[in-house]
Amino acid sequence: MTIKNEKTVTDKHVEDLRKAIEHRATWMYLLIDEFRKVNPKDWEKLARAAIFRCGCFHGNTRFTKNGDLREFAKEFANETVRKIFEMDVVELTEDRLVIDFHYCPLVAAWCQFTQNREEINMLCDIAMEGDRGIISTFPEFSMELQKTIAAGEGVCRLSITKKKRDD
Repeated sequence: MTIKNEKTVTDKHVEDLRKAIEHRATWMYLLIDEFRKVNPKDWEKLARAAIFRCGCFHGNTRFTKNGDLREFAKEFANETVRKIFEMDVVELTEDRLVIDFHYCPLVAAWCQFTQNREEINMLCDIAMEGDRGIISTFPEFSMELQKTIAAGEGVCRLSITKKKRDD
């Protein structure tokens, strides 16, 4: 499967924000590339830990902590973020949030350095440590990454579920 990552929303504000995200993805790619050279054994573990910490930081500083998945959805998938990643909220209930991402500026940045789909898929999974870190700051939520553009699946599908009291 080839990676399909084509944007349809192209207004200037959204493009400026995408460029900032692409710049950050470029930093990530080059830092990881240097980590691989210096520490071929542990680079992935270190990269995942750093990005997870970043997610935890954002989870603790940018989101309201009231356990309400609908309120979380408003902050996590606000209008600007939805335009950048061309997100569709597929499902939003008290217990479940499912979002499809139709475009990824990170994948766009990584494709400038490599066409190796396995490498891009791995970079995507490492980058998703940020979202895993955010969700980890909500003990009542769990997250599942069901599909990714990086794996050639056409969309990224993220499912966030409110844990039942027995979980």
